Amino acid sequence: MRLNKYYSAAFLAFFIWGFFSFALKPLHNYPSLDILFYRVFFSVTTMLLINLAFRRNVIRKDWNHFKNSSIKERKSIVALTLGGGLFLTLNWFVFIYVVNHISVNAASLAYLICPILTTVFAFFILKEKLSKWQWVAVMISLFSCVLLSFGHFHDIFYSLIVAATYALYLVSQRKNSEIDKFLVLTIQLVFTAIVLLPFYPKYSGAIPIEPLFYGCMLFIVALFTIIPLFLNLYALKGINSSAVGIMIYINPIITFLVAIFYYNEQISAIQIFSYFLIFISILIYNEKALFARKLKVVRSEIKPSN
Repeated sequence: MRLNKYYSAAFLAFFIWGFFSFALKPLHNYPSLDILFYRVFFSVTTMLLINLAFRRNVIRKDWNHFKNSSIKERKSIVALTLGGGLFLTLNWFVFIYVVNHISVNAASLAYLICPILTTVFAFFILKEKLSKWQWVAVMISLFSCVLLSFGHFHDIFYSLIVAATYALYLVSQRKNSEIDKFLVLTIQLVFTAIVLLPFYPKYSGAIPIEPLFYGCMLFIVALFTIIPLFLNLYALKGINSSAVGIMIYINPIITFLVAIFYYNEQISAIQIFSYFLIFISILIYNEKALFARKLKVVRSEIKPSN
């Protein structure tokens, strides 16, 4: 049950992100950078208020732990926390650039490539072991992404940058387990806000005055930023980063279904086949977590005959 709790957190995070278009579509008339600025600044304000109002004991405990740690441990905590914030900042920046100046297909392809890169980075950097079936799942995923990239070879380079920055974020945070995950996320978003702040005066538009903008921003900040990012970090406490990485496929699958059944977008047979293969790869990769409990139940029901 303990393991299933972390798998559920990872699944729920990417399931939620699959519906991100519901909050973004009403804001299509606003510049993407403005949405990014307000998303980060509002998220930071909300999380700082939550920490200061309800989590002072956690802050005090982690601060004492940090002060009493060795110099090496302190350097590791700072490097992993701020490094994670940097990867997150780069990911959001490059993602916005790709959507605005390359193509939406390249942005979508990025999060199909991301699980493969996460698995590879985790294998080489964290020395995470993969079973034979998990490698089979990775190969199926790779084949699916190759199919989806046909006709979009120019996009692959940009997709790789977006995918690599988020994959590195996941891998780096797997090792960042010394302090509270919500506090880690708060520090990382504060760092992101500090990085973005100098660009705000020059690149932001007029301050929005429509209630629609702030209503959608409330959902973006609470439902599509703070909650899924925290669930991501929480999941990394109990399962390895490659397992969380493979769950990223939940996001584009949900987005794909929303595009078909809600926005009535046209799709090709090769897209349907590729997404079906991705779904199969998720089941194969997580076969132990998904089927182990069922297997135990079946075995317990088989009693030796007298």
